[in-house]
Amino acid sequence: MTRALDRPRTGGIRFPHRAVSWLTPVAVLALWELLARTGILPEQVLPAPSGVLEKAGDLIADGELPSNLLASLQRSATGFAIGASFGLGLGLLVGLSKVAEALLDRSIQMVRAVPFLAILPLVIVWFGIGEAGKIFLIALGTAVPLYLTTVLGIRQIDPKLLEMTDVVGLGRAGQIRWVVLPGALPSILGGLRLSLTAAWLALVIAETLGADAGLGFMATNAREFLQTDVIVLVVLIYAVIGILCDLVTRLLERRLLRWHPTYARLTA
Repeated sequence: MTRALDRPRTGGIRFPHRAVSWLTPVAVLALWELLARTGILPEQVLPAPSGVLEKAGDLIADGELPSNLLASLQRSATGFAIGASFGLGLGLLVGLSKVAEALLDRSIQMVRAVPFLAILPLVIVWFGIGEAGKIFLIALGTAVPLYLTTVLGIRQIDPKLLEMTDVVGLGRAGQIRWVVLPGALPSILGGLRLSLTAAWLALVIAETLGADAGLGFMATNAREFLQTDVIVLVVLIYAVIGILCDLVTRLLERRLLRWHPTYARLTA
């Protein structure tokens, strides 16, 4: 029964999950192209993918797309690095210490409940419309998911394993290294995937703060001039970057969780 669940089959043939997962978006793009070419989708509403690619070529040729993409990547990378460091650090602190949980957790949960758009005016007052405010929003969006999943991962560790470390004489540092971090790693990596997504969502909002470069800046200008193809291009770039980030985290999971029996069985 377990083997059958691990390796689903249809009519005695293994279902091609990986191929289908890639062919589905290709089929959607092909249908989109067909509908646009036949006029069912007006160009002003949703231009054909080929037209969007042609526009991308023009923007690459004049250097506009590479410069704006680089600006967005730099913002998101900086904000993500800061937010991930804080999220992981606070998650470990709260997960390992009841005192830290009493001091910090409720406040962090309150911050988590506040929408980005609600704090946008306050961020402008604090940081103005410069880079610091944009990076702050990205870091905030990144830190919270990783904090939550880190705390959850630590709390799900079997208490008997922690008791065993006391029996064998492992100190606090050894307990964290050999039991806590490996045990919480699946949840931490899951939080990493959520944080990468949140970083790009925060970037979209952050680049509305008077940005003079970036993908959000491109989309805002395109909206003013009714350039639908540029807006769709920016959306597709966000989607591609999201897929690439997800692939990177999946590769990390494959490498770092090879020892995990459940994960190894599901990816066999």
